[in-house]
Amino acid sequence: MLSSCRRIIALMAVAALGVSCVSAAESATSAGEPNEGDPSKASLRLAIDDLAASDGQKCPAKKFLARLDSIEPAEMEAFRREALLANKLVSGRPLLFVVRRQYRSDHHNTATMFQTGEINTASFEGGGAIKTLDVATGGVRTLLHVPEGIARDPDVRFDGKKILFSMRRDRQDDYHLYEMNADGSDLTQLTFGSELTDIDPIYLPDGRILFTSTREPKYCMCNRHIMGNLFTMNADGSNIQQIGHSTLHEGHAALLPDGRVIYDRWEYVDRNFGDAQGVWVTNPDGTNHAVYWGNNTNSPGAVLDARAIPDTEQFIATFSSCHDRPWGALAIVDRRLGLDGREPVIRTWPASAIGLVGKGNYDTFVACNPKYEDPYPLSETYFLCSRMTGAGEQMGIYLLDLFGNEIQVHAEEPGCFDPMPLGPRQRPPVIPSRVDLAKGEGSFRVENVYLGSGMERVARGSVKYLRVVESPEKRFWTTPAWDGGTGQQAPGMAWDDFNNKRILGTVPVEDDGSVEFSVPADTFVYFQLLDEKGMMVQSMRSGTIVRPGEAIGCVGCHEDRRTAGQVEYTSRGRHREPRKLQPWYGEPRLFSYTTEVQPAFDKHCVGCHDYGQEAGVKLNLAGDLGFVFNTSYVQLRSKGWVHVVGAGPTQVQMPMTWGSHASPLTKVLLQGHGQAEIDEKVDLDPESLDRIVTWIDINAPYYPTYAGGAYGDNPYGRSPLTGAELDRLSELVGGKVNNRLFPDASFNRPELSPCLAALRAGEPSKYQEALTLVRLGMERLRQTARPDMPGFQLADSEEVYKEERYQKRLEQENLMRAAIARGELLLLKPNSEQVEHE
Repeated sequence: MLSSCRRIIALMAVAALGVSCVSAAESATSAGEPNEGDPSKASLRLAIDDLAASDGQKCPAKKFLARLDSIEPAEMEAFRREALLANKLVSGRPLLFVVRRQYRSDHHNTATMFQTGEINTASFEGGGAIKTLDVATGGVRTLLHVPEGIARDPDVRFDGKKILFSMRRDRQDDYHLYEMNADGSDLTQLTFGSELTDIDPIYLPDGRILFTSTREPKYCMCNRHIMGNLFTMNADGSNIQQIGHSTLHEGHAALLPDGRVIYDRWEYVDRNFGDAQGVWVTNPDGTNHAVYWGNNTNSPGAVLDARAIPDTEQFIATFSSCHDRPWGALAIVDRRLGLDGREPVIRTWPASAIGLVGKGNYDTFVACNPKYEDPYPLSETYFLCSRMTGAGEQMGIYLLDLFGNEIQVHAEEPGCFDPMPLGPRQRPPVIPSRVDLAKGEGSFRVENVYLGSGMERVARGSVKYLRVVESPEKRFWTTPAWDGGTGQQAPGMAWDDFNNKRILGTVPVEDDGSVEFSVPADTFVYFQLLDEKGMMVQSMRSGTIVRPGEAIGCVGCHEDRRTAGQVEYTSRGRHREPRKLQPWYGEPRLFSYTTEVQPAFDKHCVGCHDYGQEAGVKLNLAGDLGFVFNTSYVQLRSKGWVHVVGAGPTQVQMPMTWGSHASPLTKVLLQGHGQAEIDEKVDLDPESLDRIVTWIDINAPYYPTYAGGAYGDNPYGRSPLTGAELDRLSELVGGKVNNRLFPDASFNRPELSPCLAALRAGEPSKYQEALTLVRLGMERLRQTARPDMPGFQLADSEEVYKEERYQKRLEQENLMRAAIARGELLLLKPNSEQVEHE
């Protein structure tokens, strides 16, 4: 038997060298054990020794040790299975698992809902069950059979007597939450509603339930798929409230031993769509959302199903890809070694997958083979999971250990998922709620803005303001898309970014670098530091929220959360009352380039920088509307006059490396053209300068909304000309006009359209036909505005429906919150979306 110390040494050696049997044998030798020359026996001997060292395992383990040396190679795998499955962590109680088909391949690892009425509803494939396995006997029992549907995401109540799960009975149904007894009896539906999805439920320590839901409908910014957020409710389904508000998806929640919730989160602010899918943590009331691991790691593209490993400070998770099923490698991560990258990843299954961490891009882990998912730690050494069996995409239940053993516990068609013990488990402590739903605001405090990544380069006292910007959710989508070079925008939103923005206001930073301010509750926001000119010094490229009545603080900007975690403040502990945000030229509104920025160019620049002007050849700042954007926007972005991060890289960007401080346009605005006869005519007023600089610093957005309006079915979801009309225009002008680098049109002054320039002199008949097409687009825009024009209104019936549905969900949420604040219970009535008081 290994001593405790020697056991730790052996585990460390195996973890360092990988999971193969050869590595296990080598690690046994390094730990002082004899190497029999049979790596298969070496890994098994380590596991049996470990079992023998555990309470209640000595007699079975000694029996297997006595037989080990006499086992012939042909009998080895059967003996290995017999020995390891005698582990009481596995055989001491039934194993609960789900039977279903593997989800169809789709756009993203979050896209497994296939909700009714959405773009991928037809991808739903039914036929499933919830079952239990008696490992000792091999007996399988069906608790629930869903012949045309799927039951998924089970969670066992702490006393082991109830099972919580999500179920969809058929393609016409949607996922709702259910509960049943551990023997399959007393099936009870807990949530209701149409065209919504409730998945990934877990029991909370205080008896409530947390789950992911699409009840606030929003869509993937780089595509068209429905996304979900975290919600909580009482055990009977009453008092549903939203506790997560990231702009994309929050899912696969699990409890930490201290009672907090870890979950995988997909969101990005000025980030690439595939590089911002890490693990986050929150309190069960939704306070103190914070990065847990992997938010700035390029590969894996998604970190899913994270669960804390008992008696350690590590977690195990699925390392997946952006464009794949929710499978990949399994990995053990130690956050004490870092919050990103390769170093904190101390082990993977398969062993070779550790070489994929930090390599390539968000889809690197597609290459992982075999693939694993649904990890469930039984101890610090043993883990259940789903794993490819070798029969196509079929998944079976496997037992893994840190010694290099992988044992198939059970497999059946079409596949087995979500294995976990069915029995009592330890209940984490209850974290009291700090939310006051009667309030509409919360507050943030930054202790010192000069602490953080690269902020040591910034002179003390140079940061004068903090700006709060909202990154709103996407509530609409179009079928045609704009390819901004960093992923699809459906519809087009900006030259190379997916986000729209809303400036909520600014507050002054104190001389000591601290700042405390109020923010509307449950609003997805990010912060920017500004200098005395109002120019951005540093910017967050992720988002956060504050719950109603919550007061939360951080040590600095991009602080190292391993050494300086978030600080929670009470009103007694504050240095001063939170400041109110000072608005930016009026009430907060969705930022529109044509409304907020173009007027400054019209006033000061277009007199020279226009079509037909010498300066306009170098840079045309006219406001003429084009296929997707207007002239000045295309010119500034395509010719490099503004340097913004766009849908930028994974890595944290250093202060003043992008935005107004790094943009050539800003240099001209501040220092002039270098020609006295020009500069003496230009008197750029402070507000115009601030509007232009602010636009650059919030990453140069263009459209205020994702709605396509009357043009949602046309190219880019924006063009006033149809696809067929654009194709004909392309034929006439001799180039593909739906290429973003091709000369644009002017739908204000068609005769000046750059795309027609080559036809004007030599081919009059083609020119007239092409001009007629551009004039047709102009007339359509005059009759029906698109979102970058005054007077825009929702015109598409599907978008009108989506907006009405969104507003109805918000009304329900407000009713729920008001009832909770009054101490009442509200339940959604079965088969309806109405609420009733109790």
